[in-house]
Amino acid sequence: MKVIVNGEARELPDGASVAEVVASVTAVATGVAAALNDEVVRRAEWEATPLRDADRIEVLTAVQGG
Repeated sequence: MKVIVNGEARELPDGASVAEVVASVTAVATGVAAALNDEVVRRAEWEATPLRDADRIEVLTAVQGG
């Protein structure tokens, strides 16, 4: 299936989850958020949230600086 991850088209296997996409974008364990089709997905639901063809997912990481 084709999905949009952070604005870029990607081909993913059927049944891929939000957790799999997050892991492919960043190895950071904290300070990460995911939004599926403009709706925030709670971290506790990442594994159980499947993606569908044409979904849009944004993976965001917190950045510190001064």
